Amino acid sequence: MQQKPQGKRFHKSNMSSQDEFPQDLCDDGGLACSQTRKQRTGFGEYSQLDNNSDTSEITDMDTVLIFPLMETKLYKRRWLMLFIFSAYSMSNAFMWLQYSIIGDIFMRFYNIDSLAIDWLSMIFFLTYIPLILPVMWVLDNRGIRDLVVVGAAFNCIGAWIKTGTAHPDMFAMTLFGQFVCSIATVFILSIPSRLASLWFGQHEVSTACAVGVLGNQMGIAIGFLLPPILVPNVDDVDELAYYIRIMFYTSAGVATLIFILVVIVFQEKPELPPSQSQVQARSTPPEENSYMSSILRLLRNKPFMLLMVSYGLNVGCFYSISTLLNRMIIDQYPGEEVNAGRIGLTIVVAGMAGSLICGIWLDKTKTYKQTALAVYVLSLIGMVIYTFTLNLGHLWVVFVTAGTLGFFMTGYLPLGFEFAVELTYPESEGTSSGLLNCSAQIFGIIFTISQGKIIDRWGTFAGNIFLCIFLLIGSVLTGLIKSDLRRQKANLQQTEVRTVSPTGSVTSGKDYGATATVHWQRQS
Repeated sequence: MQQKPQGKRFHKSNMSSQDEFPQDLCDDGGLACSQTRKQRTGFGEYSQLDNNSDTSEITDMDTVLIFPLMETKLYKRRWLMLFIFSAYSMSNAFMWLQYSIIGDIFMRFYNIDSLAIDWLSMIFFLTYIPLILPVMWVLDNRGIRDLVVVGAAFNCIGAWIKTGTAHPDMFAMTLFGQFVCSIATVFILSIPSRLASLWFGQHEVSTACAVGVLGNQMGIAIGFLLPPILVPNVDDVDELAYYIRIMFYTSAGVATLIFILVVIVFQEKPELPPSQSQVQARSTPPEENSYMSSILRLLRNKPFMLLMVSYGLNVGCFYSISTLLNRMIIDQYPGEEVNAGRIGLTIVVAGMAGSLICGIWLDKTKTYKQTALAVYVLSLIGMVIYTFTLNLGHLWVVFVTAGTLGFFMTGYLPLGFEFAVELTYPESEGTSSGLLNCSAQIFGIIFTISQGKIIDRWGTFAGNIFLCIFLLIGSVLTGLIKSDLRRQKANLQQTEVRTVSPTGSVTSGKDYGATATVHWQRQS
């Protein structure tokens, strides 16, 4: 009878528990540590190593894998998923601003005051706060496709409700239509970082997140540009109703087309994960990432909490400026409704460029905190310059200063999302993004109401100084954030290769292939 070959034996004197697996792979609760005692003997088969024995046996197989062999792949259709989501986000963002940028026209048409017009925008902030927790639960339990389909449906329904409100007596119904559209926003704002992680590789994930945010910014830009063009400030109420009806039907048609596209084309996730961090995320048992425990862990994460407050302050200022821009420009330059829209467009287009540049920069450098702090401080500087130049009487100066402000303030949006994902991995990207946006909505309501009251009583200059103070506070908070890039560590963990010689010595290396696995290898 043929004798069964014996494998090599290594004593603990030669291979400690720390030698068995690198200590740096055990940081931050990584999946690696939970599997250091598992030994792969076949594809999908594991045998448990004896924790109490003095020796552990390496079989005659040339390679024994600790992690399951999982291939990673980038699919070309990832860009189609990103484009569809961006179009959906664009449509909804247009709904948000289509009233406030021509607020003086709608105030006369519906015979309402400025606060009522502000609420047509602030209803988006107010709706988000109570609905974000259940929507994040849906994202974690049903997936990204269901969330996008339901959100696109709400966006479409709200747009069609508003088509019947082009009459002076229909303000309550148009507010209801805005409310329905605002529900769709809850299904949008947490998606970019989640979509980027599910479909894009580690060297393009920040750029993808920035492109996802660009859709929302594009909608805001169109919301600044088109309403003053589509709805001119005419005296005849019937003629004005005709122009308003055209705007409503156009936005409803676009929302319907996007909804159909989402239902037919949009997919949940690719068959194979795009990165090693997603390999770990897919391998983690669902019970280890329960929804409420994830929320509690995030609330105990001090760096994330600092980021959540600072992000809310920055984006809340942007929301307030966007909502009240028409009032600020008309106060200093009467009769310039069209230019108010163009200034808003300048803010957002510059911000789109800033977002894209920040995304590319993060993918190249991975300097999340440094970039976040620099952009935040430059947002503060831009706000100060805008505040002190708004009343000079030269519109071209306002265009330049507003563009500078928008480049940094709006460019901060995807940067905050990606920094949050790094600080909170392996928690769900949708959960961290949802909490960031919840903070932004709360501060958006506070800042919009407060700045509006200050403008009414003390003027535009005082209202802008009010925002500058909070941007200064946000800059200080950003500087206090400890940079703990957990997702980057996870990607590096899976590329670590440890080779064991017959004498028990250990050598280390990196494997940057598409399929990076940690393994023990016996040299012959």
